Order: sequence, then C-alpha cells, then structure tokens
Amino acid sequence: MTDIDLYLDPVCPFSWVTARWLRDAARSAHTPVALRQMSLAVLNEGQDAENAEQQHMMERSTRLGRLFAAAVAEHGPGAFAGLYDSIGGRIHVRRDELDASAIRDALAENGLEERLAETLDDGDFDEAVRRAHQASQDALGDEAGSPIIAVDGRAFSGPVLTRAPNAHDGVRLLEAVLTVAGVPEFAALQRPYQGPPTIDG
Repeated sequence: MTDIDLYLDPVCPFSWVTARWLRDAARSAHTPVALRQMSLAVLNEGQDAENAEQQHMMERSTRLGRLFAAAVAEHGPGAFAGLYDSIGGRIHVRRDELDASAIRDALAENGLEERLAETLDDGDFDEAVRRAHQASQDALGDEAGSPIIAVDGRAFSGPVLTRAPNAHDGVRLLEAVLTVAGVPEFAALQRPYQGPPTIDG
C-alpha cells in the first residue's frame, strides 16, 4: 500500500488547499496520508521580512510551531492532523486572529489539554520544531517551503494548488502524483502561479 506524508506549516494558505485536496482524494482512493510538521519560520530564519504581513506570518509560524510540537510530543504524531484542522480552519477559512480563547477552543475540540496553550511562548519547544522541520528537508534532500509531499519515501516540493479541484479532478491529480513519484527519473514540473490561493469555506 502507498504511504503519503505531507509536510506543512499550519500558517501556509497554499498548504491548507493542498491538504484539503490530498486528504479528500486519498480517502476516495483508500490511500493513507500522514500530516507532518515543518516550519517556514525556521526556513526563513535570518532573512528580513518583505513586509509587515510576512513578518506577522513568521511570528505566527514560530508560536504555532511550538504548540504543534508540544501536542505531538505529548500525544504522538496523530495529534497533528486534528489540531491542524481546527486551527487551520480558523486561520484560512474564517480568518480569525487566534486569540487565547480560540486556541483553547481548538485544543478542546481535539481533547487536548488547555495548558498546551502556554507553549505558544515557550522557547523550550523551538528545538523540537527545528527537528521536525529538518525531517522535512531531509525527506526532500534539499531546502524548500511548505508543502512537501513524500510518496513511499520519495519527496517533492509541492504540489501547489491555487484552488482545491472538484472531487473527480482531485482523484485524477492524486493518480498523476502517484504516477510521477513511481518514476525514479522524474525530477520536477512547475508553472508560474500567484497567491494567495482561493480557499472555499
């Protein structure tokens, strides 16, 4: 059976679209998908933000990265996906600012302890975030942003979607990704795109 890992940073809107497509299509194809953590804040460490919006995104990446690392440390890798759904929906669909109340609600929705909210500002979890991020880069064998997909251990940067496809096209796209991942000689395929993506509610 094919195993798929999707490495992503919860703050990345393109990754939210990719994750929605991939999980829906994989469910139809009865293919397991594991969501795993990476960090845009770690990737961009030491670089000046282009604007205030990017700076805010990197700060949010840092804080949420700690929260996700803490949840995974206490409850295992499976804790990532549920918390990602709860927090990602607030960020990318509802466009909430994620105040303390919203974080506590997201934790409660997943049966996670309210005290985990304190880890947002706990630098002790930064090393765990770095390790998770490095695992994504090691899987790819290069540096890249979010998302990174790995099919049976063979990883690619992306796929990047500007909008989630319909169910039929989503399955066709997954089949194409699985096909190219099964061809050892295949390296890359990309065309220009602009963001942010269109996110359906």
